[in-house]
Amino acid sequence: MLPAPRPTLCCSCSNNTGVTTPTKLDLRKDRGLSIEWEDGTTSYYSIAYLRRMSPSADMKHLREEMAKNPLAVLPASAVSRSGPLVALDAELVGNYAIKIRFSDGHDTGLYSWQYLREIDPARTQSGKPPAP
Repeated sequence: MLPAPRPTLCCSCSNNTGVTTPTKLDLRKDRGLSIEWEDGTTSYYSIAYLRRMSPSADMKHLREEMAKNPLAVLPASAVSRSGPLVALDAELVGNYAIKIRFSDGHDTGLYSWQYLREIDPARTQSGKPPAP
């Protein structure tokens, strides 16, 4: 488990799974997550983007619904919160993922290194999130 919540979270990570892994994680709770990867690339994910792209089942379902019908009504849990969205804390999950707890109460998604590479905003052509 990571230390108590602080403004940033840094760690070095490695594994032998063949998946490119981070060499450094830097979580700025009010801004976003920067990752330096083994292959020398760097990725940046805003807090809002990470929350919207949560790999949890409920968020995956919501993204699928929004892709089918952009006028779908969002559930109250997706829009009602007081104050800005921030990451409250994060913890490493084994050698393969990070779990982030958000200020809106969401904390069920495990962001695997592979998933983070797939949703890297710099890798999407149009700047839009990838399809669900």
